Amino acid sequence: MRAVIFILIVAIIAIIAAVATGFLDISQTREAKAPEVTATRNGVTAKGGQPPAFDVETGSVKVGSKPATVKVPQVVVERPGQNQAAAATNNAQ
Repeated sequence: MRAVIFILIVAIIAIIAAVATGFLDISQTREAKAPEVTATRNGVTAKGGQPPAFDVETGSVKVGSKPATVKVPQVVVERPGQNQAAAATNNAQ
């Protein structure tokens, strides 16, 4: 039960964040109308009514690539000569 409540809270927070950042835009396009309810000796009947309609616009995320030139540093390895001291190594592991 706690997990379901936690998931609902996270979903509500995500919807609020999406609306606040403009990623989600919800507009009501049609009003709701309640049905006409009549009660008789035979029972209760309901006629008509309509649910509200909404227009939802979401943002889009475009992912792509483009060619680019990147400078890569050149690495030159020189072996120590007879006059140069050998590099210190640490073989302890």
